[in-house]
Amino acid sequence: MDTRLVPSIETAASTDGGAVVSHKYVYGVVEASDDVEFETDAVGDADRVYTVSHRRYAAVVSDIDTTEPEETDEDAQRHDDVLREIMEHDGGQTIVPMRFGMAFEGDRELKNVLRNAQPAFRRALRDIDGKIELGLKLVEEEDAEVDREAIEEDVADVLEPIADQSVPNDLFSDRLVFNRSYLVDEDDREAFDDAVADLEDRYEDRLMVRYTGPFAPYSFVDVKIGAQ
Repeated sequence: MDTRLVPSIETAASTDGGAVVSHKYVYGVVEASDDVEFETDAVGDADRVYTVSHRRYAAVVSDIDTTEPEETDEDAQRHDDVLREIMEHDGGQTIVPMRFGMAFEGDRELKNVLRNAQPAFRRALRDIDGKIELGLKLVEEEDAEVDREAIEEDVADVLEPIADQSVPNDLFSDRLVFNRSYLVDEDDREAFDDAVADLEDRYEDRLMVRYTGPFAPYSFVDVKIGAQ
């Protein structure tokens, strides 16, 4: 499921006496009590991440000179890296992640969204508290013969009891046998890692295992806020 936050006002960067107005690029939303501020390589060549708060919730942002950032490979990676830093910040923090590209004209527009979306953020933070997203892809070795249905059932028997939730992803290649994302409690991460390792040993002659993460749990939150 997509996580989308639609700005209440969406305009191009403006100027005041030749100086570019600093807009707010959003990585996600945390509890306002979770103070987040650190220096890092952020989207759009920013070097600091901090929060803009309204009552109970806070958007984690960096400054940017546009409300329509271009999704370069470098900035997409920076977006993901910042989310990982937030998840590990000060002993670990839960964040409702935003997809790349969410930027606002300023604090006022951003606080309007935080105010109007309080119920959605409350539900999302509750659902993903203390959890991470992990991805598993199984790729068929060349000339291997596999029973895809049997493999899917086998993987489900091994991983579903450990995971809190899971969702299927696209099989975008003929050789891609299995592609799924899992929401896993951080306390169960080691057990999940061991289970994936067992699957890799079981299918080593037939399948290549692509195990990725941890990610912010993009696939398990659904926050859609329309223009106000």
